[in-house]
Amino acid sequence: MTQVHESEQQGPVRVLLCSGPNLNLLGTREPDIYGRETLADLEDMARAAAQDLNLELVTMQTNAEVDIVDAIQKARGAFEAIIINPGAFTHYAWGLHDALRAYEGIKIELHISNPAARETWRHTSVVSSAVTATIAGLGPVGYPLAVAAAANLIADERAVG
Repeated sequence: MTQVHESEQQGPVRVLLCSGPNLNLLGTREPDIYGRETLADLEDMARAAAQDLNLELVTMQTNAEVDIVDAIQKARGAFEAIIINPGAFTHYAWGLHDALRAYEGIKIELHISNPAARETWRHTSVVSSAVTATIAGLGPVGYPLAVAAAANLIADERAVG
């Protein structure tokens, strides 16, 4: 994995992990689909991966679309990447789509399950066209993989730019 080194002038490389509605119920909500790990467990896995890659990971969870839109707007200029599990917002939250489009950094859409393999209404993502990449269907391992992907994309961007 590519390690990202902080710039003396810029400080640590920061990544924001946003979790949408009902992800606070992980571990008890439909464990046959989402597993038994809690959101705290998944955040810890992501945080450990970030530490190994010399990234600072900041996490947030909300059940309110306005809060996640505000977090993305505040991330502009403060974070080099956003990893977002939008939960149900995936399928209808055009405000979230627009906020992600306005964010200039790397954006990774993350899902524990594979929405394309589930109910038909889950097949549409209004977020996908606004992100750099999507990781779906890998269960809990998707969290550290998303962090590793963000690190690699940041390193690639720095090498070019």
